[in-house]
Amino acid sequence: MRSRLTGAQLSALYDLENRWAEDDDFFFDFVNEQANRRVLDLGCGTGRITLALAAQGHDMVGVDPNPDSLAAARGKPGADGVRWIAGTSAQIPEGEVFDVAIMTAHVAQAIHDDGEWSRTLADVHRALIPGGRLAFDSRDPDARAWEGWTPTATRRRHTLPDGTTVETWMESDQLREGLVTLTEYRVLDESSSETGTSMLAFRPEEQLRRDLGTAGFTVERILGGWAGESVGSGQGELIVLARKPS
Repeated sequence: MRSRLTGAQLSALYDLENRWAEDDDFFFDFVNEQANRRVLDLGCGTGRITLALAAQGHDMVGVDPNPDSLAAARGKPGADGVRWIAGTSAQIPEGEVFDVAIMTAHVAQAIHDDGEWSRTLADVHRALIPGGRLAFDSRDPDARAWEGWTPTATRRRHTLPDGTTVETWMESDQLREGLVTLTEYRVLDESSSETGTSMLAFRPEEQLRRDLGTAGFTVERILGGWAGESVGSGQGELIVLARKPS
């Protein structure tokens, strides 16, 4: 169903629902381990961390398949310092090389088709310099986060910059092992309602390690939380740090 919200409104809603948090701090610090890096932000969305890293002096390329998200990113302060590309990893410019690649905000799970996921890792591997690093986050399926995505736990009310009020809540359904559908319900100005559905892959640590190895990466570490907790510590994360061998 086509949303009654415009692309700009949906992007504004996304920004209200996804504020800067500890995961952004983690990726921000990861990239800033060295100065003036060439950085690929794959699945950059509306550019929250892309722009923050560009302001630090990094040469940023943001790639995203959603044209409305990119339009919102391009309209933010500092956007002229980023190269924005519409598409997926297939649109990474031929011959472009990067020191670092990041996929934040659990965007790796939105690449739910395993074939597409394998191609994404291969594309990123090709784009990195020898010794280049990749960091991304994915929810640990053992934590079963989707069971907490209920209307009671997720109900929120937002006011968009144009004054539109949107009440949202979520429901999830496990289609099969490792694949979950997430439906967001939206009520606009306390009257009309609509839904938006996405599909997320919950890949276990063993599969992530296997997929990265197949793509040519060496896994440095997989953390279970943003403060460096071990996998299974109760934080529910799989935070992957990998390297393209020199």
